[in-house]
Amino acid sequence: MKKGVLIAVAVVAAAALGFLLQQRAHRENAGPANQTASAPAAAATPGSEPAAKKIPETVPDIELADRDNKKRRLSEWAGRPLMVNFWATWCAPCRREIPLLNQVHAQRAGQKLEIIGIAVDFRDDVLKYAKETNISYPLLIGEEDGLAAVSAFGMEPNFPFTVFADSRQRLVALKVGELHQEEIDLILNRVVALDAGQLDLPAARQQISEGLKQIATKRAALPPESPKLSAN
Repeated sequence: MKKGVLIAVAVVAAAALGFLLQQRAHRENAGPANQTASAPAAAATPGSEPAAKKIPETVPDIELADRDNKKRRLSEWAGRPLMVNFWATWCAPCRREIPLLNQVHAQRAGQKLEIIGIAVDFRDDVLKYAKETNISYPLLIGEEDGLAAVSAFGMEPNFPFTVFADSRQRLVALKVGELHQEEIDLILNRVVALDAGQLDLPAARQQISEGLKQIATKRAALPPESPKLSAN
């Protein structure tokens, strides 16, 4: 390998390590009660360009190690609708999502939905947390290669964010921020309709975008203890 390439690789690895160490320090200094993520709740459209990056039209065929340290590629789940959830152990909204994701994974089993959790964090921290927490869906783990996976989706490491894809691995929606049941139902119902040929991709994306805006407006108007919203 050429010297310039070696330097570039070292710089990328150092930047990734710095990011992960910074987040671990934030977690330890903040304490369990105050752990938060800075990502706002928002939806992005595949093909759009946040900052200088572009969200791809299809799921990138990234490769990461699973809990058994076996390399897995996202293309292994081709032919099934997907939710790819990016998270980290230091991110409180990420941790809050896990019971809901477990529930959705069980509820949508008949639709062959697969949820893939991609933990962008130190492997030992993730394995320890996964052992303490029941995560029913496949889990992939990466440090600098986890950050490369984030970049492959055209995103910055603002967690959590979740990508929704149909059975042809076309990106249908990308939700930044903590997921709620009504948002998941809204998006997945359109993914199911898309796979059934009842919607085309532009219509599905438009309905999701409009629906998420309506849910956000209703949620903002509700008092904190109000019951959950319902999605069509």
